[in-house]
Amino acid sequence: LRRHDIELAADDSGGWMHIRRAVTWPTAHTPVVSTPKSDAGIRDVTIPPHLVPLIRAHIDRYAVPGLDGLVFPNTEGQHMHHGSMYKVFKHARMAIGRQDLRFHDLRHTGATMAAQAGATMRELMDRLGHSTPQAALIYQHAAADRQADLAARLSAMALQGRDE
Repeated sequence: LRRHDIELAADDSGGWMHIRRAVTWPTAHTPVVSTPKSDAGIRDVTIPPHLVPLIRAHIDRYAVPGLDGLVFPNTEGQHMHHGSMYKVFKHARMAIGRQDLRFHDLRHTGATMAAQAGATMRELMDRLGHSTPQAALIYQHAAADRQADLAARLSAMALQGRDE
């Protein structure tokens, strides 16, 4: 991810992250930058407003200068190896007492929260870069837990004004 891949609103009302590339490490010392695994992986993801100040602060402090600068560089300003990212993540999860947390769990949580917020299947697919509904269905399970609440709200809407 590079600086030019992120657009943040000046008033911190939200933004966009443009996903156009993926980095893999076929050997321990050589990153390969290519396109995502599928066409669906090339996408624009909205950034929730509450994250904009945090992203802005991260970019100001850690990103390599210039529009082409990496947002998550290593100490030499190059692509961060996944092993280095894992070490940072390991310390963070220990600090919150969640040694069981995996890095992919963050993606799963974000997708589940989007489903709970009312994202449609198409919106989940677009947000996550999935090309088939089957992959996005994994994240709909939590939204199913909201069925009782949804039914209660439907009843409230139907009964509104009935007693007047």
